Amino acid sequence: MIGVAVVGTGFGQKVHIPAFQSHHKTEIVAIYHRDINKAQSIATTNNIPHASDNLTEILALPEVQAVSISTPPFLHYEMAKQVLQSGKHLLLEKPTTLNVTEAKELYYLAKNKGVIATVDFEFRFVPGWQFFAQLLSSGYVGDLRLIKIDWLGASRADVSRPWNWSSNQEQGGGALGSLGSHAFDYINWLFGPVHKLNAYLSTAIPERSDPVNGKLKPVNTDDTCMLSLELANGTPCQVAISAVVHAPRTHRVEVYGDKGTLILGSDNQKDYIHDFRVWGSQIGQPLTEIEIPQQLLFPQYYVDGRICAFLRVVDEWIKGIETKQEITPSLREGVYSQLLMDLSHQSHELKTWVNVPNLATFLNDV
Repeated sequence: MIGVAVVGTGFGQKVHIPAFQSHHKTEIVAIYHRDINKAQSIATTNNIPHASDNLTEILALPEVQAVSISTPPFLHYEMAKQVLQSGKHLLLEKPTTLNVTEAKELYYLAKNKGVIATVDFEFRFVPGWQFFAQLLSSGYVGDLRLIKIDWLGASRADVSRPWNWSSNQEQGGGALGSLGSHAFDYINWLFGPVHKLNAYLSTAIPERSDPVNGKLKPVNTDDTCMLSLELANGTPCQVAISAVVHAPRTHRVEVYGDKGTLILGSDNQKDYIHDFRVWGSQIGQPLTEIEIPQQLLFPQYYVDGRICAFLRVVDEWIKGIETKQEITPSLREGVYSQLLMDLSHQSHELKTWVNVPNLATFLNDV
């Protein structure tokens, strides 16, 4: 069993704790929360032996071999750096950090320490997505001609939702960070690297009430992102992301080639992992749903689909720890996602296309 410390108890309590407790090779041995009373309460509820408001104290525990971090983005860099410096394995939520310089430093640190670090890019582990990837690899659509992605939701559509770190760019908030970080990773996974991009970021709800005094406070993060990409292979890719729209179709990836069409999509408004389906058609044939092979389905069903996908991320992480082999996704993929987000902000500010460097060159991994 690998002893894991869980750092962060929002997403951590909903997803990380139940997943690690059900995984056959992990045991949660410590929990971190900035409020020691909350840390102790969560530890007691979940039968976790150690609780602390001090990360140094947790990392000093010999039974802690690995750490998962699901705190808000502005805490990722310092916490992840501390974990890696202590020689512990790392599982980090996305977005990786606040900027690519920080992400790059974590990547080098993990390599130098010889630890296994991964980022929770969970779409790589969802059945429908894995089947979609297989069909693409088999040449179902032929040569790519157009990719169109819509990721539309209402998680921040309610104007009465109070101001928090998600409303603050300096703390890593915004739809580009929460959703775009995933999209940039799965575009790279499914279709390859990006050559250049053009981004337009907007904010539909410019003020939210301060939970402390009830006064309106400015929001400086994006809640809608329009992205145009040209992939390294020349394929155009259009991406629309929004967290403030009530759309009947929440997530769609449409791929058009010279031989056929593939569509991956979900209409589930409450769960962004479950209920993805795949449709395909060859030239002259009607679009038809293609059944996802049984062997790709989640072996155990959880009502919260995030637990199903996260368990597969943990599986890969544990394999890497046991074999001492770097896995995918690693912090390398985290760097690439962060690089594309940084360049998107740059493109928006400059109102122009920006070139994307080759990742191996960017990381001096040539």
